[in-house]
Amino acid sequence: MISIIIPTYQHGNMLKDCLDSVFNQTIKDFEVIVVNDGSTDNTVHILENYHKPITIIHQENRGANNARNRGFSKSQGDYLLFCDADLVMKSTMLEKLLIALEHAPDCAFAYSSFKWGFKNFKLFPYSSEKLKKANFIHTSSLTRREKFPGFDEEIKRLQDWDLWLTIMERGGKGTYLPEILFSVQPRKIGISEWLPSFMYKIPWEKVGLRIKRLEKYKEAERIIKTKHHLP
Repeated sequence: MISIIIPTYQHGNMLKDCLDSVFNQTIKDFEVIVVNDGSTDNTVHILENYHKPITIIHQENRGANNARNRGFSKSQGDYLLFCDADLVMKSTMLEKLLIALEHAPDCAFAYSSFKWGFKNFKLFPYSSEKLKKANFIHTSSLTRREKFPGFDEEIKRLQDWDLWLTIMERGGKGTYLPEILFSVQPRKIGISEWLPSFMYKIPWEKVGLRIKRLEKYKEAERIIKTKHHLP
């Protein structure tokens, strides 16, 4: 069985689309656990009136990593998929990722490309050397339960990179499925803050400009590199 764990904070207007895409999967052997991380919008109403069987956990706002770990603690599946609430799956996503992982018994997780708004994020085959330089794997990948180390709740940004690095350090690796299997709905919180890669290469401070998103990213990158002893 696959445990699909959905942390949600202020996603009320996106949550139903996400849940509908889960229950529209071509395979049905899964459980759905939604952790409402202190939302104050219409999330509670959406969850309590949803027409399919889901496990709902309400908690005070403690952050996405805490919510993911809380959902994991209540899960029972042999495989895990942490599904962000602004994500919409293609109907074959679970089936294809499961097949990919079963065909790679030496791998800890399977991942795919995805779409953000109108932009395609076409990823590439797993490489530990590339992973040490930057993250290229989305949180919503299918992971073997016994290989999941838990999310570090002290990490507030780039938590997916931290997760895959931790798995790598414990001897795990990923397998890549070169298809776009889900899309992410742009929003003001989360991956929707994405900026083109060239923005990160410009020395804005030298021209007297400060871009808060980039400063936060660089600080988060520094924290991850320090934790994992990366250059």
